[in-house]
Amino acid sequence: MPLAGPRRPRPFRFGPHVGAALGTASSRCSCPGRAMETCCWLLGGEFEDSVFEERRERRPGPLASYRAKLCEPQWFYEETGSSDDVEALTIQKFKGDLAYRRQEYQKALQEYSSISEKLPSTNFAMKRDVQEGQARCLVHLGRHEEALEIATNLENKATNTDHLTTVLYLQFAICSSLQNLEKTIFCLQKLISLHPFNPWNWGRLGEAYLNLEPVLAALLASSQKQNSFTSSDKAIKSSCPHSGKDCLLCFPEMLPESSALSVETSSGNNQKNEKALKNIQNCMAEERAAVLLETQMKACASFIRTRLLLQLAQSQQTSFALERNLKTQQEIEAKMKGFSFKEDTLLLIAEVMGEDIVPEKIRDEVHTEVKCVGPAALTALVIASSKEFEDKWFRKIKDHFCPFENQFHTEIQMLV
Repeated sequence: MPLAGPRRPRPFRFGPHVGAALGTASSRCSCPGRAMETCCWLLGGEFEDSVFEERRERRPGPLASYRAKLCEPQWFYEETGSSDDVEALTIQKFKGDLAYRRQEYQKALQEYSSISEKLPSTNFAMKRDVQEGQARCLVHLGRHEEALEIATNLENKATNTDHLTTVLYLQFAICSSLQNLEKTIFCLQKLISLHPFNPWNWGRLGEAYLNLEPVLAALLASSQKQNSFTSSDKAIKSSCPHSGKDCLLCFPEMLPESSALSVETSSGNNQKNEKALKNIQNCMAEERAAVLLETQMKACASFIRTRLLLQLAQSQQTSFALERNLKTQQEIEAKMKGFSFKEDTLLLIAEVMGEDIVPEKIRDEVHTEVKCVGPAALTALVIASSKEFEDKWFRKIKDHFCPFENQFHTEIQMLV
């Protein structure tokens, strides 16, 4: 019986007897020295030695039965030591995992930190697992900034889409624990840019937009109270505590300095200025109401896409997966009743959010291969900002029934 296992292919060499038998050449080669060795070898032509070996005789009697190793619960606590460093670190990691399961987060963090110091730099897989464990322990211990630092480091070192997906879910868990809606939404947007046909992330995004609505409403109320029209500033001030073009909680800037309304000391101009201020404040209130409406639109669009994806997957699901699918669709129907959009608007949203939903694309998404492209190329696979994501998915809908934003600045200029 030939020996099992793959063998390295060896080149075929025409020896003097084989060459003569095949009638291909004389028994002597015209190539001298090393040249002869090179020209007389053809790749993949030599027979394996095992072909000519005699088969081993089978031993009489019954074959030995396979005995699986049985491990008792928490067997790793009984292991006193191991000569293999990797096995010893693996046992220590199991202890950390069990402590985390028991919600003993400080103990688990100590185990993970000890492992991280001893791990060789080449053991990337366990290094990632241990660092993720450290981050999750830090979240439960209230040390969110340290957890985010670890998660950011893991994101920068991700080398394939699976690694990046895992890290983004970790960041989502950290930001959710922090109750930072802006960062939570951005994490979900990056996950969706990687996996646009995942209904559960779309559902989470819809929930995040809904949670953003009361925060915006509170900012609206405080903003209207704090905005002032003073002679010292000679401008209408914005009380929004955030800044940056990608800030989800920011309202549009009030007025540029160049278009500020100055306060005239004469009594004749005071009445005119007060009227202009009142008109501008009304425009601001309408603008902020439009921001709330836009947030509702994004939540509604996210829920509608979730429902479309679930409906498409429904025919291929059974048992508990189908039950979860149908239950989620019912929950979405209940949420949709809370929106005040007209039927034609809902149809438009469904049309826009379902443009790319075809069975072939979803099949490719489910069975897609892990892309090992390196950190730099992975960065190009995810969106760089919330604005980029929302322009891609919501711009068509926003342009359809939110034209107020374009009219707003025209009205301001007329008032000035």
